[in-house]
Amino acid sequence: MKPIVSLALSVALAFSSMETMAAADLILHNAKVYTAEPGQALQQAVAIEGGRIVAVGSDSEVLALKTDGTRLQDLGGKVLMPSFIDSHAHVVKGGLQLRQANLDGQEIPLEELEQRLRQWRADGKAKRGEFLVVGGLPTGYWDRIGDFEQRFNAAEWADTPILFAGWDYHTGWANRAMLARAGIDAKKVKALKGEELATIGHHPDGQPNGFLVDAGLYAAQELIPLPTQDELLAGARDALKYYNSLGITAWMDPLANEIPGGPIDNTSVGVLPTYKALADAGELTAHVAALLMADSKATPKDLDELDKVRQQFAHVPNLTLPGIKVFADGVAEHPAQSAAMLEPYKNSQKSGELLIDPAHFGELVDAADARGWLVHVHAIGDRAVREALNGVERARKARSSGIPHSITHLQMVNPKEFARFKPLDVIASMQLYWASADELSVDLVQPYVSALAFQYQYPARSLLKNGATIAGASDWPITTPEPWKAIYQAVSRKGPKGVLNAAEEIDRDTMFQAYTLNAARALRLDDRIGSIAPGKQADLILLDRDVFSVEPEALRDTQVLKTWFAGRNVYTRNR
Repeated sequence: MKPIVSLALSVALAFSSMETMAAADLILHNAKVYTAEPGQALQQAVAIEGGRIVAVGSDSEVLALKTDGTRLQDLGGKVLMPSFIDSHAHVVKGGLQLRQANLDGQEIPLEELEQRLRQWRADGKAKRGEFLVVGGLPTGYWDRIGDFEQRFNAAEWADTPILFAGWDYHTGWANRAMLARAGIDAKKVKALKGEELATIGHHPDGQPNGFLVDAGLYAAQELIPLPTQDELLAGARDALKYYNSLGITAWMDPLANEIPGGPIDNTSVGVLPTYKALADAGELTAHVAALLMADSKATPKDLDELDKVRQQFAHVPNLTLPGIKVFADGVAEHPAQSAAMLEPYKNSQKSGELLIDPAHFGELVDAADARGWLVHVHAIGDRAVREALNGVERARKARSSGIPHSITHLQMVNPKEFARFKPLDVIASMQLYWASADELSVDLVQPYVSALAFQYQYPARSLLKNGATIAGASDWPITTPEPWKAIYQAVSRKGPKGVLNAAEEIDRDTMFQAYTLNAARALRLDDRIGSIAPGKQADLILLDRDVFSVEPEALRDTQVLKTWFAGRNVYTRNR
């Protein structure tokens, strides 16, 4: 620590009177303070007043601001950081899932799955009206469709409509009773054309086998009763408490106009009333950047209708509506293979389904950008990534808005795209917990895609070397929202089947930035949160270990001891 006044404290003194500086109501000191301000060394202390940071610097500098009314907290040399930000998470949906039947990606014998289904039927966790629904099934199950047909179409299940939903929210399996209620039969299969045929699994005679992908799955999901407002609020409270315990106090909700499991159109308000209810009650201890999903083939005119929804929720505390989300494709894993690829899948010779229209997607991005809205694109296949970038390129040619558009997931990116992210100012919102050599990335992808596509799965280092900004994201509840597990995966890329292209691993400091200031920019909130700097809101976390020096394996198990939101302690770990 240099003996001169730190840069942060100097800035604070330059923009605040000494009287304001002297009004600090809380000083956290004797810490290793990671500010996330680029190029700034670790500091020792932070002064907070009215929920905002007023000074950062050495203990001696900041403690000099103490007055009779100042509370002091000695942090015992522990690490203090900005709280984390998740740049892509379905948080209310995750909260509901905490209360519902779910396998959380765990593959168990079908005998045990059947036993759990009986238990969940008895305790009500699987019951949704007349239907039984279980979520979070690993996609490895879809190689055993025949076993599902034999077990869940007979005996006690024959007349009970059952839907098993995949962890990816793009695939699932329905028994015959469920298919009948959804109107999915051989006649419907016969009417499908081209890529649509892959949305309903079927036998050679055209009879559905129960496997459903995207549009096929939605036809079954639309029958499930939607959660009530009380259920949504209870789920949101559970999720908020969970996120605060993980040290997360901000996230981008990319489908905020969806009630989980329900249809979306240009007038849908989704979970926005839930967030408003929390805010009105003073319970929303997080910043939510809520995006409205626009149809993949939406036109600029559709934005007028979406804006009417935005206006209904303007000026809600801690809630912003910075733009729209668009699906460019589906998922890559076999047997779904709906992610849009430059080279066809080896087994089917099909290229997945590009949901956006390359000829017109740029018009939508341009229109959103002209309104001051960001566009956040789901793109998993390398063709989807390319076309998403092409859409942003059109807007950039029209104007230099400075709006941080983003692409999320980025499972497979062609090397020709690496150098495009920086000049187009497109943020890479990456779920690097998925950067693991496991069944999903190896068994269900490698045999079916080109060697080049497989090599560049989750290409974090390649993007970083080309100047791309990486923002941390989870896609919870698809997989865990725990940032430290994702940070470990980004650093190690290890999994049960080895290492997923070690050349793409990135360092922990990059990931700390990804979950703080970079993610704040993805939410368009970097002027308010994302770093520990004078004037910003005091959203902070205290950690149980020195994350700058521990071995990579120890990063994975890092625990948050305290979380502050606007200077208020909203979580303390029970020891």
